Amino acid sequence: MGRELRQQMAQRLKKLSLLEERGTVAFAYRFSPTHVSREILENADEFVEQGTRVKIAGRLVSLREHGKTTFAHVLDGHGRIQLYLRQDRLGEDQFEVTKLFDIGDFVGVEGHVFRTRTSEVTVEVELFALLAKSLRPLPEKWHGLRDVETRSRQRYADLIMNQSVKDAFTARSRMIGLIRSFLEARGFIEVETPVLQERYGGAFARPFVTHHQALDMPLYLRIADELYMKRLIIGGYEKVYEIGKDFRNEGIDRFHNPEFTMLEAYQAYADYHDMMELVEQLFSDVARELVGSTSITYQGRHVDLRPPWRRVTFLGALGEHLARDVRDLEADALRGLAVERGIEVDDADDRAKLLDVLFSEAVEPHLIEPCFVTDYPMEMSPLAKRARHDPAVTERFEPFICGIELGNAFSELNDPREQRERLEEQARLREAGRVDAEGIDEDFLRAMEYGMPPTGGLGLGIDRMAMLFTDTHSIRDMIFFPHMRPETPTDIDAEDVEADESVPVARRDPGSE
Repeated sequence: MGRELRQQMAQRLKKLSLLEERGTVAFAYRFSPTHVSREILENADEFVEQGTRVKIAGRLVSLREHGKTTFAHVLDGHGRIQLYLRQDRLGEDQFEVTKLFDIGDFVGVEGHVFRTRTSEVTVEVELFALLAKSLRPLPEKWHGLRDVETRSRQRYADLIMNQSVKDAFTARSRMIGLIRSFLEARGFIEVETPVLQERYGGAFARPFVTHHQALDMPLYLRIADELYMKRLIIGGYEKVYEIGKDFRNEGIDRFHNPEFTMLEAYQAYADYHDMMELVEQLFSDVARELVGSTSITYQGRHVDLRPPWRRVTFLGALGEHLARDVRDLEADALRGLAVERGIEVDDADDRAKLLDVLFSEAVEPHLIEPCFVTDYPMEMSPLAKRARHDPAVTERFEPFICGIELGNAFSELNDPREQRERLEEQARLREAGRVDAEGIDEDFLRAMEYGMPPTGGLGLGIDRMAMLFTDTHSIRDMIFFPHMRPETPTDIDAEDVEADESVPVARRDPGSE
């Protein structure tokens, strides 16, 4: 902890002692606001004319003393508003209490609304209460790139300082509500499936492993909801969805976090064409409600989400960008293509893995306009049906916008015999060393043997969707508390977080209104 910070915290502790000596409750039990800042600002003329008395609460973000008067700003969940405190209105004893306030303190105030000489809407404080004393000063300095990490690690401070960050997370929450409304209007019901699973599956991924003490058995954090959602389709539900956490024990980058939020939706009697139409309509409807238009801007790129979206095949797009027909190439040839282009691959990577890596590096950055990449090779899609027009590929698609892969969808494989063969092949890959390959889930196969109707399945990354709709560069900025390396003692005492200018925080200093 730096010397300056220690001194500031010592001063605040001293003020706390003085407050308590005066009998002031520094950490209140409750307060009952009658209004919020936005409501007062929007109805200011009416409130001033009618002499409306208001009670508001929030965090002090500025303090400016002028002898026997003080101007301040308080920030609540809806914005900020100015306060005016006068000694002759509060009384000398109470006014002296306000001199022990600091920026960052939570206060509740009561008074009438008026406009200052500069026409700023202001509450003239007649009664006040200290709700929580801030013992640590708010951050306000810039420490370069290190500050980006501090903002993610100390999200509470980031939210205090940066209104734009709070707005982005609020938009994310609203987006999820719109997705729920969209699906439920189409007859989907929300369900819950296990997070702790005896057998994990539904994706290529390395799982997190834990242990159940009472049952003395290993369990896995789910990597996908898919196999349990299909059990529900088999059980008779025709349209189901779940929005929940999945976990994959893999790398962290701009688009990946070990814990992330997925939407999975399954519709009986549908195929991947139906799911494409569902995705197109979902994105365009959410955009209209969330940003007021189907046209959005992401990292300087303008795109329109209106249907229909372009469709390209996986092998066709890859062959076009590599200037080589890759349909019949085996692993060694694909590995050579990767090496030629400086793409890092492993000698043990199989054909499916190499195709995936090549596509990610060579094709995905060019998929700017909304599009569906369709017809993935069969070995890349162990849970999807073979394509009716070509048994070497599957009825699978992934939606892309601005180079971001946003999801995955299939005409779901519903033949239990072929499903067993596919999972057995995955099990052989796992035994050969591919740790992210699927295993065999005998209970899932038993369920399929009861009969599974034709089904369209869809998974969408909620965090990535939120990135797109809020023009956010990194997934960690769409997750309140992203996973990071453990803090060092220096990190724990980091003092500063970059602040934007939307919520200025001023020191207590003299000035003029």
